[in-house]
Formats: sequence, structure tokens, C-alpha cells
Amino acid sequence: MDRLTSLEKSLAKTESDAEVALKAAGAVVSSLKKFRAAAQVGNLRDLQKAIDLSEQAIATLRQQFANAKEGWDFDEELYLFGGDFLSEILQTAKQMGVKVFEQDDRLYCYPFLIRILPNERSVLIDKLRERRLRPSVLVSHLKDLQNKPIRFRPETFLEGLFAAYRHAVAARGKDLFGTGVVVKLRAIYELFTLLPGQSKEYSPQEFARDIYLLDQSHVNRTKNGQIVSFPASTGTKSGTNTITVITQGGHEKKYYGIAFANE
Repeated sequence: MDRLTSLEKSLAKTESDAEVALKAAGAVVSSLKKFRAAAQVGNLRDLQKAIDLSEQAIATLRQQFANAKEGWDFDEELYLFGGDFLSEILQTAKQMGVKVFEQDDRLYCYPFLIRILPNERSVLIDKLRERRLRPSVLVSHLKDLQNKPIRFRPETFLEGLFAAYRHAVAARGKDLFGTGVVVKLRAIYELFTLLPGQSKEYSPQEFARDIYLLDQSHVNRTKNGQIVSFPASTGTKSGTNTITVITQGGHEKKYYGIAFANE
């Protein structure tokens, strides 16, 4: 990636500039302590010298800070809104051996979905806001999150799916319940997000991810003994009636329908 569009390199340079300013600030503190010490004991011979040294140190600090300030000329707007940030995260993740994939307008780092919020200068990792945007830091954070136990509760999610499924089947006819009739997962998602604003709080990508996590968990029995399955369809290939997720290995997987039946 070009240096001018690399946030990592730009931040590294500014970090270095800030370090130089910090050392200059240390020199200011040191000279001011000598200034104070001379005044405390009345060392008139060293007092004027301490004043001069402090003045020089403060001037150096001003200059070093001005250099650091002027050095940060990164175009945040163009970088975040233009897609360079997303590209650099993918590139950095590859270099660091962390599997991160792009899906729709999000990044997927199993089992987390990451949404970039350019206006807020932050990203959303599932529901948690993260403002540390330096690519190496963000990718390291994602790696740490992956090493923690997954918070997903398959039993709770399964019961929620079953409730929505039962509602959908009941609308077709009570005699169909328990027969394994297939309901499109898109229809289940619509039931999950009936309330205004719910689709923003729980996106289709998150729903697809949760279906995948449930499928991988091998938890398939509801409290009343109904067994869940995810039947495919000829419509799966077209994608118009499916939901799509990126698997842990980075492959695209499509789901079409859901069914519950007695064992």
C-alpha cells in the first residue's frame, strides 16, 4: 500500500515525532527542576543559568511539537470513506496470520462481524465500539478476541428460531406443525426484526452468522424435543432466497430454509 494512504505508516511516523517531543518535554522538566532547586536554596550563581537552560528547553519543545503537529497531515476522510482502511485491515491481517474476510459492507473475523463507522472514527465489533484504528493494533485486538470463549448461546438462539418458525407455520395451517415443513430463513429473519429499527440492531449478516454458529454447535434439539434442520433448495444457487455467511475457513456458505420436526 502506498505510504500516503497507509494509516499504519503515518501513525508510526507521528508516534516517532511524538516520542521526540516527549523527550524534549523531559528536558524541560529537568531544567525546571534545576531552576526550582536553585531558587529554593538561593544559589544565585546557578539560578540565571537554570533560567536560560529552561528557556532553551521550552523553545525546543515548542519546535518539536510543531513538527509533530505538522507531520500529521493524513487525509482521514478520503482514507475511511474511500475504502483504503478496509483494504489495509485485510492486508495487515494477512501479514499477521489472522483470517479476516470481506462480506458485503462488513469484515468478518470469526466469529465477529466488523462494521466501519467513518463518521464516528470507529469500528463496531458486533455490538462493541472500538476506537483504536491503527491496523496492527486493531488486528491484534481481533486476534485476542478470537482466543476468548465465544459468547454465543446456541440453546437460546434455537428456542428463538423455534418460536418464530412455529408462528410462521401456524399462519399456513395448524395441521402442518410437526411435519417438518420448510420455512425460508429470510422469512424467519423478518419475524425476528418486526419491531421498528430492529433490522439496524440485528443485521442480516449477524443473523446468517448466528445460523452458522448454531449449525456448527451441533445443538439441534429444542426443549420440547423438536429437531432442527437447514434444508437446501434449488434456489440456493441463485442466492435470491438465501442468506450467506463466510465460514471460519473463509468459504462462502449459503442457507435457504429451516425446519423442525419430531424425532
